Amino acid sequence: MDLFDIDDTQRMSREEAAAKLRALADTLAKNNSVEFYREGRQVTVRIPDQVNLKVEVEIGGDGDNELEIELTW
Repeated sequence: MDLFDIDDTQRMSREEAAAKLRALADTLAKNNSVEFYREGRQVTVRIPDQVNLKVEVEIGGDGDNELEIELTW
Protein backbone atom coordinates (compact mmCIF):
# COMPACT_ATOMS: atom_id res chain seq x y z
CA MET A 1 0.00 0.00 0.00
CA ASP A 2 1.24 3.48 -0.84
CA LEU A 3 2.02 5.84 2.00
CA PHE A 4 -0.78 8.32 2.58
CA ASP A 5 0.68 11.31 4.36
CA ILE A 6 -1.09 14.55 5.20
CA ASP A 7 1.11 17.35 6.49
CA ASP A 8 -1.03 20.42 6.07
CA THR A 9 -0.53 23.62 8.06
CA GLN A 10 -3.24 26.26 7.95
CA ARG A 11 -3.38 29.60 9.72
CA MET A 12 -6.72 30.11 11.49
CA SER A 13 -8.20 31.53 14.65
CA ARG A 14 -8.00 29.65 17.93
CA GLU A 15 -11.78 29.18 17.77
CA GLU A 16 -11.57 27.67 14.26
CA ALA A 17 -8.83 25.29 15.41
CA ALA A 18 -10.96 24.27 18.39
CA ALA A 19 -13.91 23.59 16.08
CA LYS A 20 -11.77 21.31 13.87
CA LEU A 21 -10.46 19.44 16.93
CA ARG A 22 -14.00 19.15 18.31
CA ALA A 23 -15.28 17.71 15.01
CA LEU A 24 -12.46 15.15 14.99
CA ALA A 25 -13.12 14.25 18.63
CA ASP A 26 -16.84 13.81 17.90
CA THR A 27 -16.03 11.52 14.97
CA LEU A 28 -13.68 9.44 17.14
CA ALA A 29 -16.29 9.14 19.88
CA LYS A 30 -19.05 7.98 17.53
CA ASN A 31 -17.18 5.88 14.95
CA ASN A 32 -14.33 3.42 14.70
CA SER A 33 -12.86 5.19 11.69
CA VAL A 34 -11.94 8.62 10.35
CA GLU A 35 -11.94 9.59 6.67
CA PHE A 36 -9.37 11.87 5.06
CA TYR A 37 -9.44 13.32 1.55
CA ARG A 38 -6.55 14.62 -0.48
CA GLU A 39 -6.07 15.15 -4.21
CA GLY A 40 -9.21 13.20 -5.07
CA ARG A 41 -8.29 10.25 -2.86
CA GLN A 42 -10.22 9.07 0.16
CA VAL A 43 -8.51 7.11 2.91
CA THR A 44 -10.38 5.54 5.81
CA VAL A 45 -8.32 5.09 8.96
CA ARG A 46 -9.70 2.48 11.33
CA ILE A 47 -9.29 3.45 14.97
CA PRO A 48 -9.33 0.67 17.60
CA ASP A 49 -11.16 0.94 20.92
CA GLN A 50 -7.87 1.44 22.80
CA VAL A 51 -5.29 4.03 21.70
CA ASN A 52 -2.23 5.74 23.14
CA LEU A 53 -2.62 9.49 23.63
CA LYS A 54 0.48 11.65 23.75
CA VAL A 55 0.39 15.38 24.52
CA GLU A 56 3.60 17.33 24.02
CA VAL A 57 4.15 21.01 24.79
CA GLU A 58 7.21 22.97 23.65
CA ILE A 59 7.74 26.54 24.80
CA GLY A 60 10.41 28.39 22.83
CA GLY A 61 12.25 31.45 24.04
CA ASP A 62 11.59 33.21 20.74
CA GLY A 63 7.80 32.88 21.04
CA ASP A 64 7.68 29.80 18.80
CA ASN A 65 5.48 27.45 20.83
CA GLU A 66 3.93 24.09 19.99
CA LEU A 67 1.17 21.87 21.34
CA GLU A 68 1.20 18.44 19.71
CA ILE A 69 -1.52 15.85 20.19
CA GLU A 70 -0.79 12.36 18.88
CA LEU A 71 -2.82 9.16 18.80
CA THR A 72 -1.05 5.87 18.13
CA TRP A 73 -2.08 2.22 18.26
